[in-house]
Amino acid sequence: MFDHRIATIETLTQIWDYNIARHPGDVRWVNWKEQYIAQHQSGMGTTFLVFWDGEPVGEGTLLFSPDCGAIGGNTALADGKTVANVNALRIRKEYEGQGQISQLVKRMEAHAASLGYSRMTIGVNASETRNLGIYLHWGYDRLLQWEVDPDDGELVLYLEKDLK
Repeated sequence: MFDHRIATIETLTQIWDYNIARHPGDVRWVNWKEQYIAQHQSGMGTTFLVFWDGEPVGEGTLLFSPDCGAIGGNTALADGKTVANVNALRIRKEYEGQGQISQLVKRMEAHAASLGYSRMTIGVNASETRNLGIYLHWGYDRLLQWEVDPDDGELVLYLEKDLK
């Protein structure tokens, strides 16, 4: 049975250890684990998990602060007051297409709204047309900005939506 809830440090560590194991030798994943756990602990971000029979199989992190590493000071993406960012959204391949990430994002949006946030942003590589279509369907239909990712040269689109 599926469940969606805010991560504990234990379950956050568990899903990041899985992510690291899937990317052996890539130290970025080790660094990201430390960063996302610290953001979760400090309140600069909140990670939500999708569970299947008690095991975390999917995740998404709501970033609030422009000081979060993935935000890089860009207050258009997250400003700590009115704008929050959906980040690190992923689910294990075998659970894709079952609506679990859609439900998780709705939960994240409701949480952000309950904290007084009125807008949400999300980034997507322009080449990921399937994800782009999903985000547009969810209402992230205004192009906020774009950039070329310095790590891989990919065009990244940042979309936004109003929370109602």
